Amino acid sequence: MIIGVIPVRFASTRLMGKPLAEIGDKPLIQHTYESASQSKLLNKIIIAVDDKKVAQVCRDFGAEVIITPKSITTGSDRIANAAKKLDEADIIVNIQGDEPFISGRMIDEAVEPLLFDNEVNISTLAKRIESVAELQSPDVVKVVFDYNNYALYFSRSSIPFVRDIISAELALEKTEIYKHIGLYVYRKEFLLKFTKLKVTDLERAEKLEQLRMLENGMKIKIVVTEFDSLSVDTPDDLKRARTYYDWLQKRKKGESSE
Repeated sequence: MIIGVIPVRFASTRLMGKPLAEIGDKPLIQHTYESASQSKLLNKIIIAVDDKKVAQVCRDFGAEVIITPKSITTGSDRIANAAKKLDEADIIVNIQGDEPFISGRMIDEAVEPLLFDNEVNISTLAKRIESVAELQSPDVVKVVFDYNNYALYFSRSSIPFVRDIISAELALEKTEIYKHIGLYVYRKEFLLKFTKLKVTDLERAEKLEQLRMLENGMKIKIVVTEFDSLSVDTPDDLKRARTYYDWLQKRKKGESSE
């Protein structure tokens, strides 16, 4: 069984109470849940929460909820805690709780390698970077991968460094540079194995937990997608999400009136 797990932490450091922030007429977490529900490959979606109020809101819109300890600080550890209670799960999909407009097709793209290749135990998404702002932002994680689409490295710096190019604009034009989209798919036993490993040196330096996998010899399959995501981490992100949602609603009304 393929189960999507959405980890939710109420006490976000940059946006307190983020899961319950309103976008249009719904809380952010409901948007994420309903968007993920468009996946054709997920058999079930669980929301792993650390707060009783958030849990009740999720139950009110029909979601299945697992309560996890407040002491858990990372999404992967929260998902692993929930996964231990999901005996029927073979594949676990880590769906970020702050992605209100995630495409169900993105989820399916990430899942497919584990369905067709028994050698793939972990997969994630990447999209080609098209703007200098993303290239230069340390908040946009970059990834390089080999000819078999296995990750070589993730970094907050621009990788690869294009030595003979004099501008960022030209680098993007002449070289394919990819950003990482933080949706992960795991075979359950590999998720549990990963979350038992100690924090590694590169992970500590870059503040990227996927480097723990690479440093321990785990292979991460990269799926290149054309879809993008809009994550909500700050008040400014929330404003952008609300603006985008309003635009979507106006477009839908325009289409229905034609």
